[in-house]
Amino acid sequence: MNGEYCIIVPCRDEEAYARTTLDALVNQSVLPALVLIVDDGSTDSTPEILAEYAQRYDFVQVITRTNRGARKVGPGVIDAFYAGYDSIDPQQFEYVCKLDLDLDIPHDYFENLIQRMRDNPRLGTCSGKPFYPGPSNLENSFTGELISEACGDEMSVGMIKFYRRECFDEIGGFVREVMWDGIDCHRCRMLGWIAESYNDPELRFIHLRAMGSSQSGILTGRMRHGFGQWFMGTSLTYMTASSIFRMTRQPYVIGGMAMWWGYVRSLLSGKTRYGDLEFRRYLRNYQWKCLIHGKSQTTTTVDRRNEDSWWQTHDDAGRRVDPRHDRATDPVKRLSKDHVTVQ
Repeated sequence: MNGEYCIIVPCRDEEAYARTTLDALVNQSVLPALVLIVDDGSTDSTPEILAEYAQRYDFVQVITRTNRGARKVGPGVIDAFYAGYDSIDPQQFEYVCKLDLDLDIPHDYFENLIQRMRDNPRLGTCSGKPFYPGPSNLENSFTGELISEACGDEMSVGMIKFYRRECFDEIGGFVREVMWDGIDCHRCRMLGWIAESYNDPELRFIHLRAMGSSQSGILTGRMRHGFGQWFMGTSLTYMTASSIFRMTRQPYVIGGMAMWWGYVRSLLSGKTRYGDLEFRRYLRNYQWKCLIHGKSQTTTTVDRRNEDSWWQTHDDAGRRVDPRHDRATDPVKRLSKDHVTVQ
């Protein structure tokens, strides 16, 4: 196993967390071929920290962007990501990861994900599960109190998205809008790829900043999530059910209410929605079935339904092939397909 993956890190003003994340990256059991950090106009000591690591490690590089005045989540983060991604030749890497600079990661995190990708060619994107330190975990350690951010198994999480590059190319990369990290996984599933995250102990990581709190506080983040669901194409029925569920998670009640209001306010004001109508029809159908059958059963059903069509256009390494090739007559390919487990 070698380090055929690159990590692109958009960041701004992360002096409180940068060293923790960078130490975790440079001590991985399988080192990345490249860690490309895009400093999106930091005004604190982040640039000095990044320069220190770039000097010490030849696979760490830094791109500095002009200060745009403030942290801009959603489209701003993805703009910064592409400032890095567009500067490299992605064909040099088998895997690509978009990663935030406020995480602590197990030392064999990427080794585990690469192995899962190699075990299942249909696995297009995956991640572990994020946890944030509980009140008693003053040292932000893996052995202290950790609280789950309650992310669904059917998605790779936005703060550390690990992609098979072939899959990333096929879905067209990230949309430059809030909810980019939901649209991408649904597009994966539309095209027959599998997207998922794992709660295995060796893949749990610490999110040092609470999810959704990186710009003007957590309630603003929840409202922004509601707008993102509107933009993506989620129905009001599903959004209401999702918001009620979120009320049972911290911050209790008001977090879910803020999400719902962010959606409804976007609806009432007629804000723009994602322009891919086929995607939005697929999403609503998927979400409706989730309400009836549950998310786990629905996701498994969709993944199994798309399996044969995916194998008609991809090989055992997940690379796209000529769909005119009759895989059913190829015993080697047929045997490989039959032994892939859909999770």
